Amino acid sequence: MKKLVFKVFISLFIVTAGNLSGQARIWNMEKLSKVKASGYGISQDVLNDADKCLKKTITTVMDKEMTPPSGDKHDYMSAGRYWWPDPKNPTGPYIRKDGVVNHEIDKLDRGPLGLMAKNVTCLSLAYYFTSDEKYAAKAVNNLRIWFMNPDTRMNPNMNYGQTIPGRNNGLGRGEGIIDTYSFIDMLDGIELLKSSSKFTKEDQQGLKNWFASYLDWMMTSPIGNEEYTAKNNHGTAFDVQATRYAIFVGKEDIARKYCNDFAARRLFTQIEPDGSQPLELARTTALGYSTFNLTHILDMCYLAKSLNIDLYHAKSADGRCISKALEFLSTYVGKPQSEFPYKQIKDWDEVQTKLCWQLYRSDKLTSTPVFEKYYKNRISESDKDKDSNLMVY
Repeated sequence: MKKLVFKVFISLFIVTAGNLSGQARIWNMEKLSKVKASGYGISQDVLNDADKCLKKTITTVMDKEMTPPSGDKHDYMSAGRYWWPDPKNPTGPYIRKDGVVNHEIDKLDRGPLGLMAKNVTCLSLAYYFTSDEKYAAKAVNNLRIWFMNPDTRMNPNMNYGQTIPGRNNGLGRGEGIIDTYSFIDMLDGIELLKSSSKFTKEDQQGLKNWFASYLDWMMTSPIGNEEYTAKNNHGTAFDVQATRYAIFVGKEDIARKYCNDFAARRLFTQIEPDGSQPLELARTTALGYSTFNLTHILDMCYLAKSLNIDLYHAKSADGRCISKALEFLSTYVGKPQSEFPYKQIKDWDEVQTKLCWQLYRSDKLTSTPVFEKYYKNRISESDKDKDSNLMVY
């Protein structure tokens, strides 16, 4: 329940891009400011989560049992999500079972990275709404542990992200870079900390240095290039991350290049004239991955909008565009899974709700309720259990 409430709370503020201190953002700072001024404040459930975060010490990359082939535990390491031991060859390379999660991934760094980013985000929101420095102090402490403390910091690379036993000589894959997508919301949360005395100039510069190094690794390493050249949601997510990190470190020229190239590189190659996304529809969780890719696409639209670049209305000569992709998927909202002509081996109802949030974000971006009939009732249902003070639409 509380996990849902936190996700819903964040969703309320990522529907339109805002701007703070010249930083492009996905969160809507104007809406956050209005909610704070209105006196509604933060959800009690989110505040309770922040209070729990105060008592926790984050797990670091140094705490994992395995050591990467580099011999340096500071190097992040994760396992391929859908890769399993081969029953026919137990000592051989792992084999792929698309859509079926191997929970061996829980033994490495993916979970701790995501939890750290979520904790920082939650604590930052709690600080913003309460002005209580204890939340900022804890958020900053987590950031120092993960990014700056020489004894515990993560090295700014993903050389061992989403490794697969028995394959690629122990190195990671381009797919591993998607693990750091958790940093997108976290960076918006970090902007909220800048008014705190606990978040020093040295902290801010230390984070910029880390993300500048990570961005450089993304843009110059073979693994980074593998993800950049990916033709599906991984390539989309790479562009969003590179754009956000470039803006965070003050390299707006790089951010603009990714935004300006996005329509031709991603939209017109991944979306068909009828709105389908063939590479995502080929997955065993076709609706899930199609929605997942659109989430990244809309994130990029909000970042681009803050740079005065309109990606949402980009359209190819043969009609490929974001609205067509949303329209294609929207026809399955409220339908039984039996009417979906592709595979979706799990989470049918949950994925439909996630799709509705993207339809909602689209309408907010364009200020036109094109898709309201699809998401109105479903979002209302998913929000029944959350506190009334989150109803800030």
